Amino acid sequence: MGVADVALSGAGRVVRARSPGTRRGLGPLPTSAFRASAASARHRRNQPKMGALGVRRGLEWLLGLYFLSHVPISLLLDLQVVLPRELYPVELRNLLKWYAKEFRDPLLQEPPAWFKSFLFCELVLQLPFFPIAAYAFFKGGCRWIRTPAIIYSVHTMTTLIPILSTLLFEDFSKASGFKGQGPKTFHERLTLVSVYAPYFLIPLMLLLFMLRSPYYKYEEKRKKK
Repeated sequence: MGVADVALSGAGRVVRARSPGTRRGLGPLPTSAFRASAASARHRRNQPKMGALGVRRGLEWLLGLYFLSHVPISLLLDLQVVLPRELYPVELRNLLKWYAKEFRDPLLQEPPAWFKSFLFCELVLQLPFFPIAAYAFFKGGCRWIRTPAIIYSVHTMTTLIPILSTLLFEDFSKASGFKGQGPKTFHERLTLVSVYAPYFLIPLMLLLFMLRSPYYKYEEKRKKK
């Protein structure tokens, strides 16, 4: 064998030593190590997706509980203002009276016409939506709930603006419509606001979730295409 043949043979061995799946100067990688390295890379890529999925499911469960809890609150308490009182047992009517007196809630003691209109909308529009939304968020991944949820959140936040403004700034001692009933101190006003505030904050969170979540925005992009 000549010098040229030896050189060519050595070059071939170098090329084979540097082929995929080998380590320079150490020979080929074991198959198990190669597979473990690939699996580790896939796991690192999937970690952000798993974290985002956990956050999304947590928010969906919170919203599901919100809508589920809203059903008895609306049926048993809120809608007493617009439904015939004969539909409710004395215990529930007394419970509403106790709350209105204990928390000095003028909207339920002497409900004005505009407040009754909000509750009528709750009866006709929102109440049928509550169990549907609870089902969608408990199940998770229901992209079809995006548009109805946006409509609900905007509507609810709109009704809460005059409610919270009245509770914070109305002079109930001079307002003839409330017959002098209502919170008298700033602390009483804040206590009453804390009762209504979740029904503004949670719809706000729902609105931002539906508008900003990449998962729910995907459905809107697909429709546009």
